[in-house]
Amino acid sequence: MNSALLSIIGGDIAAFETLDREECIEAWRKQSDREPPKYVSVQFMRRTLAYEAQVKAHGGHSPAVRRALERSLKDGRKPNGKTRPAWPASPVTLRPGTHLVREWNGRSYQVEVLEGGFQMDGKRYRSLSAIARKITGAHWSGPRFFGLDAS
Repeated sequence: MNSALLSIIGGDIAAFETLDREECIEAWRKQSDREPPKYVSVQFMRRTLAYEAQVKAHGGHSPAVRRALERSLKDGRKPNGKTRPAWPASPVTLRPGTHLVREWNGRSYQVEVLEGGFQMDGKRYRSLSAIARKITGAHWSGPRFFGLDAS
């Protein structure tokens, strides 16, 4: 492992943004003693590595916060005590001309929002879910796949 990578793991959180895919994988292995998930993006690895370095340097959530989060997960309530709606409304409105970008398996996919649909690689699709299925080969919520779902 190179010395720059060791210094990043040692605490320079902003430096995680400079890591390429192979450096992220190497840092992940060093930090967690295991392989990263198979299809995880570089951006996700950078954020996770930075978070874990912060936790190591400064500590994680307090026991009270952890208990509140666990209770919230168990009873379906937000930490403020309000009940979650069954299907939260998406705060994102996509306008024609908007471009969505998603990295998957080391490839970057760009989707353009059209009037009444979407376009990727010169082909028109009726929904983001159809595009997510085309990219992954599995059923996905299109808005969730492209990071538009608030949940």
